[in-house]
Amino acid sequence: MPGSANCDNISVGFSPLIDLGLGTYKGYEGGLYLGGSNEPPSAYEQIGLQHAQAIQPLNANGQPDAHGKIVMLSIGMSNATLEFQEFIREANADPQKNPNLELVDGAVSGQDAETIKNPNATYWTIVDHRLANASATNEQVQSIWLKEAIERPTESFPVDAQHLQNDLAAIVEILRQRFPNLQIIYLASRTYAGYATTNLNPEPYAYESGFAVKGLIIAHMTNDPTSGPWLAWGPYLWTDGLRGRSDGLVWTCDDVQSDGTHPSASGQQKVAGLLLDFFESDPTAIGWFISQ
Repeated sequence: MPGSANCDNISVGFSPLIDLGLGTYKGYEGGLYLGGSNEPPSAYEQIGLQHAQAIQPLNANGQPDAHGKIVMLSIGMSNATLEFQEFIREANADPQKNPNLELVDGAVSGQDAETIKNPNATYWTIVDHRLANASATNEQVQSIWLKEAIERPTESFPVDAQHLQNDLAAIVEILRQRFPNLQIIYLASRTYAGYATTNLNPEPYAYESGFAVKGLIIAHMTNDPTSGPWLAWGPYLWTDGLRGRSDGLVWTCDDVQSDGTHPSASGQQKVAGLLLDFFESDPTAIGWFISQ
């Protein structure tokens, strides 16, 4: 069918970062953090735990209030909004979720990293409206899930990843300025794009976006880890199509829409499941995500 996903491309042969470890991709080491590790160094995690302990219900002015809100906001493009909306549905149906926690989808279709790195972009007005519609304020936002990409990339690795990393750094600075009580930013790279039939964000760019996220986190961790919100992975989404990865996650052609890029209902559910498992188990999240 014209425009249908390329379902024959069941693998691109890349090792997911969580499986690559000390191995390399074009000279760049695997793992989500330094030394091929998928866990943050203990000293850095302690900083994250301190930020997590500071998360508490706040009133509209950002003052502690037992009846206030903890707002977790998504920031990103079309894939992010599709995935986070499903995550909101599943999290809100989970009795474990903290009743003070307000999940707000601030991701918007068509708003790539090149667009929203501009603090004056219309995107940020949309985010304001989304928060207002949820009866929430910028002062109540304390956690963010950030997932972005560059639309129709053409640069070769590692320039493409460095370009995205710079965009993400600019976006993080905007988030710091707009949300004064922001404690933690969890980042994600793209899902598998081997089935893509457009140049929106195909492979290898989807895979290589993981190095942009990793580079941003390591730069924060090594340069000034106590400044501003804590940055960390949360969680890693890419897997090599039907070849999968060590934890058994696969990405089938049924998990994408006809363009092979945007997640279908089943793809959205897979990502939402990864998110829910992460926030209900990660040491920096369970204290405020789960009802105490």
